[in-house]
Amino acid sequence: MGYTITEKIINAHVKAKKVRAGDFVYARVDRALANDVTAPIAIDQFKKLGATKVFDRSKVVLVPDHFTPAKDIRSAEQAKAMREFARQQRIAHYFEIGRMGIEHALLPEQGLVQPGDLIIGADSHTCTYGAVGAFSTGVGSTDLAAAWATGYCWFKVPATIKFVYTGTRGIWVSGKDLILHTIGRIGVDGALYQAMEFSGPVINKLSMDDRFTMTNMAIEAGGKSGIIVPDALTWEYARQHPSPDGRGRSRKSLAWLTNDADATYAQVVEIDVSGLEPQVAAPHLPSNTKPVSAFSRVRIDQVVIGSCTNGRIGDLRIAAKLLKGRTVNSQVRCIIFPATQAIYRQALKEGLLDIFVKAHAVVSTPTCGPCLGGHMGILAKGERALATTNRNFVGRMGHAGSEIYLSSPAVAAASAVTGRITHPEAL
Repeated sequence: MGYTITEKIINAHVKAKKVRAGDFVYARVDRALANDVTAPIAIDQFKKLGATKVFDRSKVVLVPDHFTPAKDIRSAEQAKAMREFARQQRIAHYFEIGRMGIEHALLPEQGLVQPGDLIIGADSHTCTYGAVGAFSTGVGSTDLAAAWATGYCWFKVPATIKFVYTGTRGIWVSGKDLILHTIGRIGVDGALYQAMEFSGPVINKLSMDDRFTMTNMAIEAGGKSGIIVPDALTWEYARQHPSPDGRGRSRKSLAWLTNDADATYAQVVEIDVSGLEPQVAAPHLPSNTKPVSAFSRVRIDQVVIGSCTNGRIGDLRIAAKLLKGRTVNSQVRCIIFPATQAIYRQALKEGLLDIFVKAHAVVSTPTCGPCLGGHMGILAKGERALATTNRNFVGRMGHAGSEIYLSSPAVAAASAVTGRITHPEAL
């Protein structure tokens, strides 16, 4: 009986005999990530363990992105604690303001995640890195502290649900629409503690930006991880974003980084995307999805384009295409968050930022901002936002009496112009 790609990656990181789904393992980690919210807790736990030195200063990654630039004294203290720890431990991959980005866009861009890696992060959307064929998952700050001290973390090897996407994808249907539709189909616990493997001819034709979007939201279906088997596009991306320690410079075996023909899956789900409209998730769950046409009378107060889900250059290009020569509705606030400094500079070079400003949108420095109700766009009671972020829980973006709808950048940009949720083709 063969192995899935997820089982193979975990097997390559354990000392024990070959393991399968359901087995408990103590696995070596390639990267251990934290941000300004979760790092201070991990630092406290690290000290309580009696640890004085991280296992490998080149494998720990610290990114201040949630409440930065610091919005108040408390957030400044959080960032300071992480900064001082990074200096004390001589962390190689600490990204200060001006050099940073939203962590789940920044790490792939910096080459810090590679095909075949095993990555943990004290953030639930660490599952993003499965887009490059890595096993990546979120952990608690206590588990992260233990990994900082030892270089290992425990797991139960997840079973895999294989999603096979076929058919013809519409011009405005993106990776965000595919994953929203999938979550709507299986529910927010439909993949509980399982690896969500995205495959099929439709996935093969997706850009890397769209792939990152899909794996990013695996957690919204309860998934332990999201993953896409590496192909030529993945390896080209890895070549363009080589690991600074050289791990990504040598081409790994494509034959190894795939599923065996007789691999066992918990389930195989086939999804025909022919005729699928862009999707929108209504409050207050990412699974509450319907076609965009079902929301044509829903008026909005704010549009947010960005986040670790949809703040990449491809997302900004789509938004700019729809906003060029148009202006944001006078009753709407449109806030745009490039996900990293490099993406910000590329958008500046291409003239995208000029298009946004002329359209009366606001462009922010890279930060998570309002996605988690942090800053830069908090909602008041009764306000309604359409966002390209990943969650629309009660109070997620501000007041518990506000509402969040989730969509792709195309739907978000079109809706910013009309003041109501709008299909991009309407423009």
